[in-house]
Amino acid sequence: MRPSFHPQLINDPFDDPGVFVAFDHQNRALMFDLGEIHSLSPRDILKVTHIFVTHTHMDHFSGFDRIVRLMLGRQKTLYLYGPKGFLDKVAHKLAGYTWNLVDNYNNRFEIVAFELDSRRKIEQKFSCREGFKPSKKTTEAEAPMVCVDEPAFRITAAVLDHGIACLGFRLHQRFHVNIIASQLAELGVEPGPWLQIFKQALYNELDPGTVMGNLGNVPAPVAKMELGNLASRIARISPGQVIVYIADVVFSQPNLDLMLELANGADQLFIEAAFLHADRHLAKRKYHLTAAQAGMIAGRAGVRRMTIFHHSPRYLERRQELLDEARHAYQSALDATPPMPGGSGA
Repeated sequence: MRPSFHPQLINDPFDDPGVFVAFDHQNRALMFDLGEIHSLSPRDILKVTHIFVTHTHMDHFSGFDRIVRLMLGRQKTLYLYGPKGFLDKVAHKLAGYTWNLVDNYNNRFEIVAFELDSRRKIEQKFSCREGFKPSKKTTEAEAPMVCVDEPAFRITAAVLDHGIACLGFRLHQRFHVNIIASQLAELGVEPGPWLQIFKQALYNELDPGTVMGNLGNVPAPVAKMELGNLASRIARISPGQVIVYIADVVFSQPNLDLMLELANGADQLFIEAAFLHADRHLAKRKYHLTAAQAGMIAGRAGVRRMTIFHHSPRYLERRQELLDEARHAYQSALDATPPMPGGSGA
């Protein structure tokens, strides 16, 4: 099965944290955290539609200026998500620059930012044409921890403790549509952009009797076919991907409960591992996880794949120790833990 989302660390595990998630066959991407991002090409950055910021320590938010600089003058709406106090941070960042010439831009660049906590979600807009003057804040109490809810996937957040509120994120694809190449050949059609139209129709739960030719530019051999019939011929439907991102949290029972729920059954867990377990007293004092704690969480949550990152520079020559400690704890927890209910499998 070819995945729909392709996540990767933006930087080396000893550098600023962050994950870039490219969409398969789409000119679109997401980002988790916004530290140093010069390793990403401008072309990749311009694909980004949504950025999810755990908290605004410098190594998680310093890339904001580069994002804005690249997107200025383009027809673009960028969605940002962060914890309590996030909107004021965004407003102050933008207020640090002079915007007297933005009327010269023909295109409209707008930032739509959201501040999340367990009780409410607050939205505020910043339009380039208005010099990024903050709009009036609007508050929504319903489903405050739901960031994105699109037909194909959903992204939710949890408020974790890093001495301050720090968000963890879960991307859950509703289901995966795998195209059977041999069946395309049998129908006499080539893969192409029309398959995105087909997949989107499935995610939108359109009537199976919908004629494909009514949905857009599709090849002649399938234009007269009904959606349900075509799906039965060329597609296999399977559980969707789950990608989870956790950075900068202290190991405590409340955090553990939230992290296990967030990571339950994930296909890919990106989780910080700042210290070796022998230095867990430092980890606790600095509100971070050890490699052993990260591995244990991954194992107990039954994740398929774990990537650790955000290592303390004190271990620059001991990278393998961090990996080995996390992997050992992961396997031990996985062997000892029955599957959690509601997950996508381990």
